[in-house]
Amino acid sequence: MSTQTFHLPDVGEGLTEAEIVQWRVAAGDEVAVNDVLVEIETAKSLVELPSPFSGTVGELLVDEGTTVEVGAAIITIAGAAAEADAASSPAVPADKPAAGDAPEENGSVLVGYGGAGQVQSRRRKPAEPPVRAAVGVVAKPPIRKLARDLGVDLASVTPTGAAGEVTREDVVNHASQASVFRNLQTPARPEVREQTIPVPPAVVSAGPADDREETIPVKGVRKVTAKHMVDSAHTAPHVSVWTDVDATRTMELVKRMKASPDFADIKVSPLLIMARAVVWAVRRTPMVNAAWVETENGAEIRVRHYVNLGIAAATPRGLLVPNIKDAQDLNMRGLARALEKLTLTAREGKTAPAEQQGGTITITNIGVFGMDAGTPIINPGESGIVAMGTIRQKPWVVDGEVRPRFVTTVSGSFDHRVVDGDGMSRFIADVASVLEEPALLLD
Repeated sequence: MSTQTFHLPDVGEGLTEAEIVQWRVAAGDEVAVNDVLVEIETAKSLVELPSPFSGTVGELLVDEGTTVEVGAAIITIAGAAAEADAASSPAVPADKPAAGDAPEENGSVLVGYGGAGQVQSRRRKPAEPPVRAAVGVVAKPPIRKLARDLGVDLASVTPTGAAGEVTREDVVNHASQASVFRNLQTPARPEVREQTIPVPPAVVSAGPADDREETIPVKGVRKVTAKHMVDSAHTAPHVSVWTDVDATRTMELVKRMKASPDFADIKVSPLLIMARAVVWAVRRTPMVNAAWVETENGAEIRVRHYVNLGIAAATPRGLLVPNIKDAQDLNMRGLARALEKLTLTAREGKTAPAEQQGGTITITNIGVFGMDAGTPIINPGESGIVAMGTIRQKPWVVDGEVRPRFVTTVSGSFDHRVVDGDGMSRFIADVASVLEEPALLLD
């Protein structure tokens, strides 16, 4: 009987480090090949690492909350080596390494790992049964975790599941409704002048004796986001434009779509019309969808004749920008479905690295935070980003008369190396025109 050491693998994202988020095993636990050992967070996604060995867990070599480099030893397992389990394990597809395949020199390519992409266990686990909490709420463990991440009290959620259980959609819808109403009342002024975000004691650095300050390490998604934004701001000359829009007809269309049987099972919001408007406007001003590329022979502008539409998403892990591939090929229902899937995946923190790569233009919906307009920073590799402000009733002149209308502000930032003033202004005007008259989408 031997002891095997499991090293942090390269999960195929080209990254050099990851944070140990949560151990799924403890010393003395029995594990089989492909049992999940630990959940890690890279700069792009949360990943579950399966075990390449079977045996008894010896020692957890890294504490939760610690960031380690690829190749570092993180756990020991006493018992049979992976080769011994390979003979009795189910057949492995030819395009994946088998349990008996030897790891690379740094031990970074192991059982359950393909050459690239997110790590997934091949072992089929039985479906987790719903769990009844102490207050009588029935919900599966992943749903309870989602509720904790979103700050939702399951006892206040109305279940819609066939067996009376709380579903993922129930939790997300409850969280969305809460975000709409949470600012209706003015909260009491806190007694303290400053408040800091608590972090696990293991990652809090030593500070002054009176604990008036607290240090939060910059890592993971926040670290990568900060670097990308600084690089973008100092590389691309940003120019921003904006205009106010009468979006009353957009709101009327959204109301009709919500009542339509064709969209009965899909969430519909003004963001859907905004997304269609951006895709439509890109056809008329393709340079906003282009990219500035540095090559050995000098710079060139690469015009993309497809739209991988990025949607900036605020998630429990930080800012992510997943994108909808080939959005130009989707009809209204297809785009609505893609937006819903993107949003749910991002909120659960399960956005895969591939879903965040290859974007061509981005939308950021700052209206959900009550903001009217902004000057967003361009996502690296793109030349334009559009911001949609909150939609609220305002006095608006219609046919010489002042009437209450639903008004929003559309703004955007553009790389002036690629897009000139007339192009960016024409593009924003086109987006605004669609929000004013969605019938333009029938062209």
